[in-house]
Amino acid sequence: MQLKVYLSGEIHTDWRDEIRAGVKAAGLDVRFSEPVTDHAASDDCGVAILGDEQDKFWHDHKGALLNSIRTRKGIEDADVVVVRFGDKYRQWNAAFDAGYAAALGKSLIVLHGAEHAHALKEVDAAAQAVAETPAQVVSLLRYVLTGALPRG
Repeated sequence: MQLKVYLSGEIHTDWRDEIRAGVKAAGLDVRFSEPVTDHAASDDCGVAILGDEQDKFWHDHKGALLNSIRTRKGIEDADVVVVRFGDKYRQWNAAFDAGYAAALGKSLIVLHGAEHAHALKEVDAAAQAVAETPAQVVSLLRYVLTGALPRG
């Protein structure tokens, strides 16, 4: 069995690489997709393609609309959606992605530290699992694919 996993959320740490490496080391059949993780490209894609905007609101709006095409496709095609909430920024887009995935009935894994447990309690309640580390996400995916529990 292959799983299609969409990796959503914060883009300032290497959590995606950790999950990919763990999945590869475990020999799991997982295909990943994700949003554009180049922050500047994500912010400026709309004006770079469709033309400049003087008002920052419309600049951001164009980018958000264009990015939503990729985000919707990735979430809709996924078997499992992993949404990471980091420490550095408030990720409203990550919360939106988690809600969209939940509304579509997608299996949802939320990834965040203990310090965000209260703030994300409603998001966590919509998830099938809440992990604190990328290694836990790998173990969750291993269990889903093989039924194997973590070694140790």
